Amino acid sequence: MAYRNQQPFFNPTVPFTGSIQGGLQDGKTITITGKVKLNAKRFHVNLQCGSRAGADVALHFNPRFDNYPGYVVLNTCRSSAWGAEERKYEAPFPRGSTFTLTIMVSPDKYKLMANGNHFMEFNHRILFGQVDTIAVDGGVELASISFQNPMVSQQAPYMPPQQAFPSYCPPPQAFPSQYGAFPAMPRYSPSFVIPYKATIRGGLRAGRNITIQGVVHPDAKRFHVNLSYGPGIALHLNPRFDENIVVRNNQVQGRWGMEERSGGMPFSRGQTFTMIVICESHLYRIIVNGVQAFTFNHRHRNLRQISILEVDGNLTLTSVTF
Repeated sequence: MAYRNQQPFFNPTVPFTGSIQGGLQDGKTITITGKVKLNAKRFHVNLQCGSRAGADVALHFNPRFDNYPGYVVLNTCRSSAWGAEERKYEAPFPRGSTFTLTIMVSPDKYKLMANGNHFMEFNHRILFGQVDTIAVDGGVELASISFQNPMVSQQAPYMPPQQAFPSYCPPPQAFPSQYGAFPAMPRYSPSFVIPYKATIRGGLRAGRNITIQGVVHPDAKRFHVNLSYGPGIALHLNPRFDENIVVRNNQVQGRWGMEERSGGMPFSRGQTFTMIVICESHLYRIIVNGVQAFTFNHRHRNLRQISILEVDGNLTLTSVTF
C-alpha cells in the first residue's frame, strides 16, 4: 500500500517523539537535520514500535562524545533488554556541528548516511513493519525531520504558505546563541521567499554540504538551484517537469556550457524533497531524498570563489542549511 508523504516536523523540541505515518516500508527514507550541542555527551535517534515508555526499539542510533575519540553505537531493545552493540569508532557529527542524518529502509537492513556520505548499515533484528514512531533525545537541537516514501498514490494539494500545514508550523525558534549560528526552521519563513539568495560565507570547499528542503508545486514546470560566483554559475541544477529531466550545467560570463541530462527525475510534483549538494575535491555529489541522483564535475575549480546560493522557480522552500 502506498502512502502520501507526511509533512515534516520543523523545530521539534528535544526530547521529541513523533508518529511515522503509515509506518516503515521498503524504500522509505527519513532525514533528520539539526545541530550537536557544544557540550553534548550523547544523543540518540530511535525508530520504535510505539510511543509508550519501554517500547521496543528497532534501531537505536547513538553518537557518544563522553570518551575520546567519539564513536557511534547501533543497537536494538526488545522487551526492555538491549541487544549486542555494533560500534563504529568515528564521530560523523562533531560537537557544535550541523548535521544531516539519512536513514534508508531496505528489505534486510537500515542504511545510514551522515551528511550525504555512507556511514553504517544495520541488519534488521525487529521487523521494520512494526515501526511507527521516531524519538530523539540528548545533546542535540533539531531543525527538521522529513519523510520520503518509495511510492506516492496521489499528489498533495498545494496551498498558499499562510495556509499550508498549520499543525506543523510552530512559532519561529532560534538555536541558543551558545551553540553558534544555526538558522531556525519554521515551515514557511520570510527568509525563504522565492527567488531566494544567500551568501555562503567563506565560499565552498571540499567537504562542505548544502541541504535544501522544500515542496514542489503540483503544477510545477521548472525550478533551479545555482551555486554562483562573480561572473558565472559553477553549478546550475534545473529540474524540468515539462521535459521530465534534470539539467546540470555551468555558465561563464553569460554563456552556458554543455548540458548534462542523464539520470532521470528524482523530484515529484506536489511532494516534499530533501536535497544535499556535497562539494568534493573534483565534483559535486547530489543526494535527493537519501539517494545519490547525480554528480557534476567541477568546471570552476576555485571553490572559495563560489559564494552565492540561489533558488528560484515553481517550489516553496522550507529550510536551507550550509
